[in-house]
Amino acid sequence: MKRAYLLFTLLIGCIYIHAAIYNVKDFGAKADGKTIDSPAINRAIEAAAEAGGGTVYLPAGEYACYSIRLKSNIHLYLEQGACILAAFPGKEEGYDSAEPNEHNKYQDFGHSHWKNSLIWGIGLENITISGPGLIYGKGLTREESRLPGVGNKAISLKECRNVTLKDLSMLHCGHFALLATGVDHLTILNLKVDTNRDGFDIDCCRNVRISQCTVNSPWDDAIVLKASYGLGRFQDTENVTISDCYVSGYDKGSVLDGTWQLDEPQAPDHGYRTGRIKLGTESSGGFRNIAITNCIFEHCRGLALETVDGGHLEDIVINNITMRNIVNAPIFLRLGARMRSPEGTPVGTMKRILISNINVWNADSRYASIISGVPGACIEDVTFRNIHLYYKGGYSEEDGKRIPPEQEKVYPEPWMFGTIPAKGFYIRHARNITFDGIRFHFEQPDGRPLFVTDDAENIEYYNTPKE
Repeated sequence: MKRAYLLFTLLIGCIYIHAAIYNVKDFGAKADGKTIDSPAINRAIEAAAEAGGGTVYLPAGEYACYSIRLKSNIHLYLEQGACILAAFPGKEEGYDSAEPNEHNKYQDFGHSHWKNSLIWGIGLENITISGPGLIYGKGLTREESRLPGVGNKAISLKECRNVTLKDLSMLHCGHFALLATGVDHLTILNLKVDTNRDGFDIDCCRNVRISQCTVNSPWDDAIVLKASYGLGRFQDTENVTISDCYVSGYDKGSVLDGTWQLDEPQAPDHGYRTGRIKLGTESSGGFRNIAITNCIFEHCRGLALETVDGGHLEDIVINNITMRNIVNAPIFLRLGARMRSPEGTPVGTMKRILISNINVWNADSRYASIISGVPGACIEDVTFRNIHLYYKGGYSEEDGKRIPPEQEKVYPEPWMFGTIPAKGFYIRHARNITFDGIRFHFEQPDGRPLFVTDDAENIEYYNTPKE
């Protein structure tokens, strides 16, 4: 009995030590919105790490910061009213410099570096960032941050394990609210993100759970899975679920403040609002075992599955999606040959995809839905089931005679094809495509055919009108 009691006491003691709380104000943080508090926060993190781990606690207040450097076994907790404010870089101080990466040319600068961020961690494990507080990236740029001291990401993680992000709000977060590269076992739960470029970029990660999140990102993608060459190797993004999320393209900041504005019609790429869920564009590696369920798209681009750099995109299930006011193709599947990968990489594949129970209202009729491979590389084994599409319509029979350009190497977006000759689905370089229970509605008459196929084999229709 005494031995059992001793073991119990030791166990409780170990738990207590690991769960020790480190208040950043005890390490010199002022929380006045003016003093740069990142040195104090980093001292608290280092103290917790040296003790084997613990909770770094930020009470209410505004913490102006440059780079916060995470450590293993750390829980960074933001209390209600706490704000980590990204400070503007000064002449002699700023964010950590971007580390060298010899593989820069295979993806954008932002995907190739991690240290030039507000909060970053490399090669860590057992990390949590949570709480009802706010991360405000006011001093971050949404462009490349090649200049010393300039930061362009709110949270950046590379080759970490067992990471949880929970209950936070994030505002104006630079190029990425979150860049996670090579992370294994990542949970993102109940985040509210309202940002001026990408929301979550999940790159070369595995075992990822994203749920109950709101992401408003009018100027870039809301939740995007990537498989870049940023780690210097081909690595898939796999075993990912995205569920019960809301993505949108309202004006930046207007979702968090509750005004829901629509006064800025165009994204910087002139493609109108973004704010979608997407796989791609970076696709040197592949995408496998992905499930997207119970999500809402509003005032944004449609669902996009893209592999254009040699990756294999396969075994994808998408179910129970509602879309409203979609500014381009509601469904866009593109197997391309941009080939932003090491020389000799072959064109990728796209296959074994199920898309079901989709309701789309007020989609832009110029593009219809698009399934397009390239000559010699077909999209294959795709099933569309129980899909209702409400289009604006208004195009002519002459529009139905158009032949879209191939655009094999062009950055993939629906507008690269111009007005689509179909008013429902355009299918090119594809085989074994099944349509079951598809319904179309048009606000105005449209003279184009419902389906147009080109270099397409074994296209099957069940409970679906073809004319």
